[in-house]
Amino acid sequence: MRARHLVLFALATTCIGAAFDQARAVRDLIADLSAADASARARAACQLKQEGDRAADAIAPLVRLLGDASPVDTNVCREHWRHDSDTQTTPGELAAAALVAIGSRSVPPLIAAVEQPVWIARRNAVWALGALDDHRGVAPVINALRDREAGVRAQAAWALGAMDADAAVQGLAAALKDSDESVRKQAAWALGAIGSDAAAPGLIGALKDASEQVRKQAAWALGAIDADAAVQPLVAVLKDSSPDVRKQAAWALGAIGHSGAVDGLVDALRDTSKDVRQQAAWALGAIGESRATQGLLAALKDTEPGVRRQAAWALGVISK
Repeated sequence: MRARHLVLFALATTCIGAAFDQARAVRDLIADLSAADASARARAACQLKQEGDRAADAIAPLVRLLGDASPVDTNVCREHWRHDSDTQTTPGELAAAALVAIGSRSVPPLIAAVEQPVWIARRNAVWALGALDDHRGVAPVINALRDREAGVRAQAAWALGAMDADAAVQGLAAALKDSDESVRKQAAWALGAIGSDAAAPGLIGALKDASEQVRKQAAWALGAIDADAAVQPLVAVLKDSSPDVRKQAAWALGAIGHSGAVDGLVDALRDTSKDVRQQAAWALGAIGESRATQGLLAALKDTEPGVRRQAAWALGVISK
């Protein structure tokens, strides 16, 4: 019995010691968040992320770091979230990732950070709220769609799509008319990700946006929503000046699967872009209307093997 008690005491002592060492490590990392060197600050944030909810004591200093836009090489930490930055990150971005890893306790201070005067901090806070996907973050992120900085508004649109926030549809539809192209594009994506029929009118309007990227994203979103009301507007987009937009419109029409798109898609089998022709053939197969047969038979003689293969597939689907 005495031996057993000694073993249990040794285990308890070991656990207490490990917990003490872990707490000390977190305190040291918190101190490093104030280091003069940006790489040291970034590395500390990255390591705190690995601690997850055990790093809860770091929430306040991590929030203070959100506005730190000092560029550092991503090699300082393999974790980074900016899709448009392959070689650099910032301590602020890594602080946001650490706050997400800590979990729901980060939500209230992140909501407060959406009101910080430094716009980089607001953008990073909005990203973190989207990544946390907590219902408490929806309203403040919707408000961020009206932020004075385009970078914050675009990040807010992404976050609302990530949170699948139905309550944001009206605000995102308004953002489709934002002065900044990146905001409009991200709003279109978010509306498609949320998938509400109420978004269709705004997205149909965005098919005429001056930006090719916005038109393309709006076409995708309408296909993702499966909006029958968008069929004829998307058929009209098959004549867009951009082959990428025409291709996306063809995909969307196939995704919606409405027979009203058949004639326009048959015409698109003669598009100057092989990618559009191939996508149109796929869409006709997805719709499955026999009216497309003659056009698809002609596409079997297309100069591009990819178009011929897709046309053969579509004919096979229709014949069944």
